[in-house]
Amino acid sequence: MCEALAQRPVTVQLHHQRQTTDVPVAVREQLGGDRWLERVTSLHAHGRVMMDNLSYTRLDAVPDWFLSGLDAGQAPVGHLLGKLFVQREGMPGSADVAQALWSRVGLPDTRASRCYRVVTPESPLMLIFEVYRDGMVQR
Repeated sequence: MCEALAQRPVTVQLHHQRQTTDVPVAVREQLGGDRWLERVTSLHAHGRVMMDNLSYTRLDAVPDWFLSGLDAGQAPVGHLLGKLFVQREGMPGSADVAQALWSRVGLPDTRASRCYRVVTPESPLMLIFEVYRDGMVQR
């Protein structure tokens, strides 16, 4: 969607990435597992931020090539998800997940935010919290 609006490939800026066992309660409840990859990115085009994203990926539920793609940090996660059979499920946001993004990047904007879970036929894969920024609209 971002590339269609920008009419060009977007740039991924990786702010933070770590493997962790310490995640908000909502992540444990929605994904299961006991180890996750926490990742904060921004998508840019035309020199402006289009979107800030926080994702938690369940490490025992993804193939190695998927983690390698995330580590490379060169393409939006949607490009990697396109290689898997996944569905997106809208989720209610949680204050602790939102705060995990707000504490790293951007200003809080609950009106332009959404939270969803990415699932495969086998298990939940990711929890993503994202906020659309003014770079989504061309001036």
